[in-house]
Amino acid sequence: MPLAVSIDRISKRFANHQAVRDLSLQIPTGMVYGLLGPNGAGKTTTIRMILDVIEPDAGSIQILGAPNGQPGVVDRVGYLPEERGLYRRMTVRRVLLFLAQLKGVPPVEAARRIDAWLERLQLTTPERDWGAARVEELSRGMQQKVQFIGALVHDPEVIILDEPFSALDPINAQALKDIILELKHAGKTVIFSTHLMESAERLCDAVCIIAQGTKLVDGTLAEVRRAHGVQQVALALDGGARDRVARVLEDRTLVTRVDDSNQVIDVDLAPNADPQRLLRALLDAGAIVQRFELVQPSLHRVFVDRVSALQPNGDSMGGAHA
Repeated sequence: MPLAVSIDRISKRFANHQAVRDLSLQIPTGMVYGLLGPNGAGKTTTIRMILDVIEPDAGSIQILGAPNGQPGVVDRVGYLPEERGLYRRMTVRRVLLFLAQLKGVPPVEAARRIDAWLERLQLTTPERDWGAARVEELSRGMQQKVQFIGALVHDPEVIILDEPFSALDPINAQALKDIILELKHAGKTVIFSTHLMESAERLCDAVCIIAQGTKLVDGTLAEVRRAHGVQQVALALDGGARDRVARVLEDRTLVTRVDDSNQVIDVDLAPNADPQRLLRALLDAGAIVQRFELVQPSLHRVFVDRVSALQPNGDSMGGAHA
């Protein structure tokens, strides 16, 4: 499968801070790829190196088979930055027309595309044409949608979205997710960074988890879960039965960890523990078992365990922004 982005052992240091360390990634075309990590992990620095905004200290990057610094290559990429930047006193249409023309889209075609996107994202309605409003008149979420249009208006082959769901309410976040999947089905490659595991789990074909500038794991979601090496049971009990099973769930020959989220208890089995033995022990303790299912660990669980392993004090979200 051809590669949308190929990263070969890139590193970047700012003064005494190693933002990215010897990072290699292979991102095939036509997929949704998640670059995941806590704040300060190196996600934004990596994206800026892909876009040739900053140069790596070592290593190389290719986009669609060409060096990322080659003229015209970055024009095939759409970019939604984490730190949004729109000309606040310009009208929405003028800003978007300006961004489209920077990418070589003829004015008439740009205007047609802009109107279509404004309608799609409900920025033009019978009550109000927000395309004629100045950017500063828009809410933060509406400005986010305008910036998103700016990333797509030139019909790029690779779309990079840095924390795309920030400032969006659930309805607009869902609209954005729908568009991301449409772009994938149209053969585009979508790369987005986030620390929101639920969004990544629902959207991504493959992910990379990085922390402290270092890659911890990458691969398809199934590969990442399998590599975690934890056998997990999703357990639901009748409300009155919970007090009866405390001793069973404290038996470290059966269970190493319990995460009670009220409706479902996630139970990590001890190495080589037989899940049927756990089930029998629960029933012998008088539990009324409503659900007992062997499941793969969630992406959230993989993320927390991998990142926390690098933070002996448990502060997996610490560090300067990078």
